[in-house]
Amino acid sequence: MANNIVYMGSPEFTLPVLESLLKMGNDIVGVYTQPDKVMGRGLRYQQSAVKQLAEQKELRVIQPKSLKSEVVKTELKELSPDVIVIAAYGQILPKDVLTIPNRGCINIHPSLLPRHRGPSPVANTFLEGDKVAGVTIMLLDEGLDTGPILASEEHEVYQWDTTETLTERLFREGAKLLETVLPRHLQGTIQPRAQEAEKATYSRKLKKEDGYLIWNLPAEKIWNKVRGLSPWPGTYTYWNGKLLKILRTIPIGSQENKENIGKIISLGESAEAPIGVVTAKGFLGLLEMQMEGKNKLRSEEFVRGYQQFVGSVLPS
Repeated sequence: MANNIVYMGSPEFTLPVLESLLKMGNDIVGVYTQPDKVMGRGLRYQQSAVKQLAEQKELRVIQPKSLKSEVVKTELKELSPDVIVIAAYGQILPKDVLTIPNRGCINIHPSLLPRHRGPSPVANTFLEGDKVAGVTIMLLDEGLDTGPILASEEHEVYQWDTTETLTERLFREGAKLLETVLPRHLQGTIQPRAQEAEKATYSRKLKKEDGYLIWNLPAEKIWNKVRGLSPWPGTYTYWNGKLLKILRTIPIGSQENKENIGKIISLGESAEAPIGVVTAKGFLGLLEMQMEGKNKLRSEEFVRGYQQFVGSVLPS
């Protein structure tokens, strides 16, 4: 007997989750996603990637501005879901919504809970310098990512990963894990385990100003920040009075530096990057940059266009 599933998600990177639910053969009785947004100069409505896929599959799409409305809650109850599956939906589920499905609400969280609870778990993975990331399938409760765990899985953080690439991979792997976990949960053959609250760490919502780079830190720490804040909010410094976006970097060396912090130096043709910034420990090789109002450039192109850049000192 097929089970009634309600899916809640919005961004493109959550599409593998909806695709896995479709593949499992349950009845997807409703797909909840964020309302269409007005975008661009033409003020055209932009649909979420989840809505587009759901409509292609002829699924019922529901786009409430809030789940707090009694009308919205009544509509959800009428769908009679056995379980609600959530993946980066973008809204917090009220307490009385959590109790609607008889098998609860399952959330796919892109970290190894209880590490990196909160709204920016993948970015926090980089900011904390973690070498291993992961995905957790959990039951939601009233707390902030505090519910019991159904399954979790470790995944390596690669050298060229950013928050964008790692997020995509974790939700793709989370969708595969869901194919194993969901049937067992619906059958009642999987035992949820409580989180170790004493090991919890928390991420916070990122702001634009978080992207400002401070050069009197070790190169590896700055590199992790560049990766963790890509694509949003992005990392930046200032040069010649204009904003300079730092798009891709690599740490080089580990020697302690006490002088010339922030100075742009040539690293030579044999280095992994042609130019770098002196940091408190090692050099941060610059691979790709973008001046305010200009196109992004590889560092060798940037230096050809702005020859006075080498030898200058960036603010901290």
